[in-house]
Amino acid sequence: MKFSVSSSALLSLLSTTGKVISNKNTLPILDYFLMELCGNTLKVTTSDLETTLVGSLTVDSVEREGTIAAPAKLMLDSLKEFPELPLEIDVNDKNWEIRINWKSGTLSIPGASAVSYPAVPELNPERKELKMDVDTLINGVNKTVFATADDELRPVMNGIYINFGNNKITFVGTDAHKLVRHETEAETSVEASFILPKKPANLLKTVLLKEDEEIEVAFDAKNAVFKLKNHTLVCRLIEGNYPNYNAVIPTNNPNRVLVDRIELLNGIRRVAVCSNPATNLIRMHIMDNHIDLTAQDLDFSVSANETISCSYDGQEMAIGFKSTFLVEILSNIETPTVLIELADSTRAGVFKPVYDDKQTSSTLMLLSPMMLNA
Repeated sequence: MKFSVSSSALLSLLSTTGKVISNKNTLPILDYFLMELCGNTLKVTTSDLETTLVGSLTVDSVEREGTIAAPAKLMLDSLKEFPELPLEIDVNDKNWEIRINWKSGTLSIPGASAVSYPAVPELNPERKELKMDVDTLINGVNKTVFATADDELRPVMNGIYINFGNNKITFVGTDAHKLVRHETEAETSVEASFILPKKPANLLKTVLLKEDEEIEVAFDAKNAVFKLKNHTLVCRLIEGNYPNYNAVIPTNNPNRVLVDRIELLNGIRRVAVCSNPATNLIRMHIMDNHIDLTAQDLDFSVSANETISCSYDGQEMAIGFKSTFLVEILSNIETPTVLIELADSTRAGVFKPVYDDKQTSSTLMLLSPMMLNA
């Protein structure tokens, strides 16, 4: 294998695909990039056995095609030190030495045979296929991935539930304390659903930012494939039945609060400094168009309170929330104003962004309350 390539283009490709590589790989070969040169296209594959990312790049001056496993850390550490300049990559097919030549020097890295690199999983013939808008997928993942769990006992909650059907695409993330449901109007050619694990979801967030065309999505009962312009992501899906999330969303919420999101978020952050580190409890006392935020830690005799103005339609009430969850939810709503719908102090609060115009998507965030000491 011998070819020329731009140092920054190669670094960009290896940095993106390298995000798949795990710190705790069970197979030593998974600490390597699989590099395949065919024609003038360089294909780079990384895998952790659960998730596989394949990226491609057009290179110049191809003298020999070939395949090699290149050590990921050494390759990335070396390429980070180069300014933008042309590099010649020359691989010895007998001892797997990788020589990187440039105008004023040479660098030698030991590679390995690619024979033992795991193959990319194939979907079965009964797979379902559809095309998705880039923004729909980015927004769906961004809005819900933060709400997913890290729960070994309930693995289905460790990913994003994506449902296609009824002329909409629904994304759901929950950890049993908070829940996010994001729905987008879209013509869907299939009616099906799958649970996308957190790692490939976060990888998609990174890779999709460079995309501007529709994405091809294909999936069967075990794996999903996302085909982008220069990348293909293949991941094992989480198997199991997702909980009935609609059943936990309260429908009758007579108490409605309209409040400036940033003002409330900053107020919570200030007051939360004095909350009990074990519970992070913040008390919200809502009445007469203002919210009293209170937090205290009796063990250290510290307390804080702040009053924030709002527009309130409902009965006077007090409700407690975990401040860290409140901050997460308010940080993931992009509108200046947020609507909070409440029933009573024992039922979950519903948080919704308030838009000035009609939207083709809707987001609902749910947060379970904490017990307040009378």
